[in-house]
Amino acid sequence: MTVFTHRRVDDTAEGLRRLAQLAADAGVTLRFDEEETRKHRLPSGPGVLADAPVADDVELCLVLGGDGTILRALQRYAGTRVPVFAINFGEIGFLATIEPREIEEGMRRALKRDFELLRLPAIVLQDEDGAAQAGSGEGAAASELATNARLAINDVAIHRKVGERVAEIALALDEEVVGSVRCDGLVVATPAGSTGYNLANGGPVMAWGVEGFVVSFIAPHSLTARALVAAPADRLRIHNRSREPLEIALDGRPAGEILPGGHVDARFLDAIGTLAQLPGSSFYRRLRDKFGRLAS
Repeated sequence: MTVFTHRRVDDTAEGLRRLAQLAADAGVTLRFDEEETRKHRLPSGPGVLADAPVADDVELCLVLGGDGTILRALQRYAGTRVPVFAINFGEIGFLATIEPREIEEGMRRALKRDFELLRLPAIVLQDEDGAAQAGSGEGAAASELATNARLAINDVAIHRKVGERVAEIALALDEEVVGSVRCDGLVVATPAGSTGYNLANGGPVMAWGVEGFVVSFIAPHSLTARALVAAPADRLRIHNRSREPLEIALDGRPAGEILPGGHVDARFLDAIGTLAQLPGSSFYRRLRDKFGRLAS
């Protein structure tokens, strides 16, 4: 089992100790790559293999962290059948499977594979010289991932650089321009990512299982700029009509820029990530527990 943790080493130290003991008792090996080994100063021993390359031939990926670390794990195992089982050591942990207080029971269930699998979609980004677009089905998804690693499980954010002028961004869906907006940027989000940056923009929450993606604007300079939910087969083209480059972030990580006059294409790609969740869990329960009731 591969293990990823977030940056706050002290927060996860006790959790890792307990995980290693449970793994050793069950005859399971936890694999830590060079970065994780160095971060936690881990020696190899019962239940622990240090300095182990991250591999695809593992049964499970365990995460101790928040949504950022969980997204990193989902990206790493995108296009594989390796589930990500996440223990929340972050602020919100909307994608987490269990909370730290449940770590022992949760680990026992993980070792027994007593969980359900949720397949998550992604947004794939291509620039003007991008490879051929995907078709449909797992074969097409694997082919797309093999030729293009610019992928976001949660969202793609495109925004003006700090200190630069307001951006002007035009959107085209299936080659039809639907609008041009002066704004600070925009967010293209999957259903899983709709409760993040998109929600902060006032965009709609999309339930897990909905096919499609949402585009919402960051601080639009217009009273008529509305969020748009697009169909899964729609091709979105984002044009930079600004005088300055626009920055791109995939799941919160810098991923290049769009030059003035340039564009990128965004595509919805279904069933790319695999998230483990406990039986009986639901999107609506997570939504209520993490953000409160929709109405009182």
